[in-house]
Amino acid sequence: MAPTVPTQRVSVIGGGGNVGAAVAYALITKGVAAEVLIVDVVDKAALGQALDISDAAFLMPGVCRKGSFQEAGQSDVIIVTAGARQQPGEPRSNLIDRNYKIIKSIMDSLQPIKPTAKILMVSNPVDVLTHIAQKTSGLPCNQVIGSGTFLDSGRLRNALSEITGVAPSSVHAYMLGEHGDNQFTGWSSARIGGRPLLEHPKMQGADLDGINEKITRKAYDIIEAKGSTYFGIGICGATLAQALLNNTSQVFPITHYVEKYGCYMSWPAAIGSAGVEQSFDIHIDAAEAKKLDVAVSATREVCAKYE
Repeated sequence: MAPTVPTQRVSVIGGGGNVGAAVAYALITKGVAAEVLIVDVVDKAALGQALDISDAAFLMPGVCRKGSFQEAGQSDVIIVTAGARQQPGEPRSNLIDRNYKIIKSIMDSLQPIKPTAKILMVSNPVDVLTHIAQKTSGLPCNQVIGSGTFLDSGRLRNALSEITGVAPSSVHAYMLGEHGDNQFTGWSSARIGGRPLLEHPKMQGADLDGINEKITRKAYDIIEAKGSTYFGIGICGATLAQALLNNTSQVFPITHYVEKYGCYMSWPAAIGSAGVEQSFDIHIDAAEAKKLDVAVSATREVCAKYE
């Protein structure tokens, strides 16, 4: 008797690559009860990753196979990891132009997209590409989100855990604004045990700018050492997809459209089966407000070219 195929479906576009495969593998190993489709323009790569990941699924409720763009368009969650890499010396504007063409081509290939589908962008620059995905997919803003600063915030919580001796899961702190060079740490809203983080005895005299720089630079350090990052973002992408599928209403620092600022940005939001359910206007101090303005202005300026 053939195994029962789960009724929920998650498709990973660009699943033939390292990031897409890491997301798909994390979905399976987290025990997400879903059919996971690997979709890629390089069909052989998609097949290879699907066959390999399916070997990890025999103890789990999920299944994994290669799929088509048309099948992906009818998924409950569509995760996009495909995109062009920045070449040495290439201007960021040129990279975004190339990625615009890729994202538009993907969205065209997915049509008709299931009206209730949620799109999760992982490709970078994620804040801008999430805006582009929403415009080219035709889905409402609340159904098109990006991984944002979720991974960066996890890195921050790990670093603060090392300093304070408190488990990362009990450190409540976010990297905010954008996933990129303009991101900043929300020190004024950070908490441990209901108390301001900066009041913790082991945070006295801490080099806050150094911590922020370490978090912002970590991806570059990993890329320099091994060529690319994928395990961290893999678990983050799978966790966000799980929250969307299971309607958990959990809060994550993700890329979503924030009405107050009139653009897509990395900011805390609760997500569930409808996509973004609530966006939170968290406290920031005057210095952080200036950093937020820089991040938002930069994102808005680029997004304006792709309305």
